[in-house]
Amino acid sequence: MPGGARPPSRMEAEAEEAALVADRQLREYPPLLADIGARLRQLDPQLVMTCARGSSDHAATYAKHLIEIETATPSASHSPSVSSIFGVKWRSLDRVLFLAVSQSGQSPDLVLSAKAAREAGALVVSIVNAESSPLAAESWATLPILAGTEHSVAATKSYIGSLLAVAALVAEWTGSCPLQEAVRSSPQALRGAWSLDWSAAADALLDVRDMYVIGRGSTLGIAQETALKFKETCGIHAEAVSAAEVRHGPMAIIGAGFPVLVLVPNDASRASVKAIAADLVARGAQVLAAGSHVEGAINLPTVPDLHPALAPAACMMSVYKMIAALSVARGLDPDAPPYLRKVTETR
Repeated sequence: MPGGARPPSRMEAEAEEAALVADRQLREYPPLLADIGARLRQLDPQLVMTCARGSSDHAATYAKHLIEIETATPSASHSPSVSSIFGVKWRSLDRVLFLAVSQSGQSPDLVLSAKAAREAGALVVSIVNAESSPLAAESWATLPILAGTEHSVAATKSYIGSLLAVAALVAEWTGSCPLQEAVRSSPQALRGAWSLDWSAAADALLDVRDMYVIGRGSTLGIAQETALKFKETCGIHAEAVSAAEVRHGPMAIIGAGFPVLVLVPNDASRASVKAIAADLVARGAQVLAAGSHVEGAINLPTVPDLHPALAPAACMMSVYKMIAALSVARGLDPDAPPYLRKVTETR
């Protein structure tokens, strides 16, 4: 476009559509959630097993935290290869919720895992973007992400939509009024986050080769997703680290100028994560902080006063917009990362 602004990448355009996904879920979820929520309250699960790959597994990390905090139900991540490669037949999964998350619902390992769980007595619920899929066929119920077709290889609106689907599911399950209100306010929160200026982060990371992305609890899953997108679209070797683990080894390679993006949660772990960020600043690291002001860091704006369960989804709007721009600034194409395909079918 000579003489004008560049058109947005597909990644950027699709990420912006996440607010429309939130609108769609609010319109279409009530009857679907009513049945699922009633069944979960009747079952009263003693354990939740999550099952996912890639970006969807990062949504499952978020789900594990939210489920444990809101329902006091232990949650664990299932390794799909246990079912798909090793063929383990579970002894009994009675009173277990098996929660599978996937964009396509096609990967054989997830489908086989859901089948094994169902045959062992688990209640299988899937969160899938595809209208119909083999994973949905193995599920007692499916909550569609409703993100529509995603053309960019990098998942954006489907990832944010999966976070919102998890939040809506848990809100219905528990009947939590604050969480239900947070879900209802999600479109406005996402649009507010998209309007924020994170160009300072793109400028700071223009020539970076290695970095950490730090989160904890509600922001650990989005730290994992952010690190993946840095790898996929920007060629940056980014590693996601829990703030609780930084001093258990990762601190050793953080020297002067080492870049660290800290995603501070808006919950009881906030003070501990801020303390880690302040410590990194004192060590001379180049700290970028989102979610709380950290003296000496490059502080990135976030939508204030959001429910801890909604804040991560809103933050990802700003993250995706920044990373899409950074990819282009580094001379790369965020829509076509090398060696990657949109649907990965793992056995």
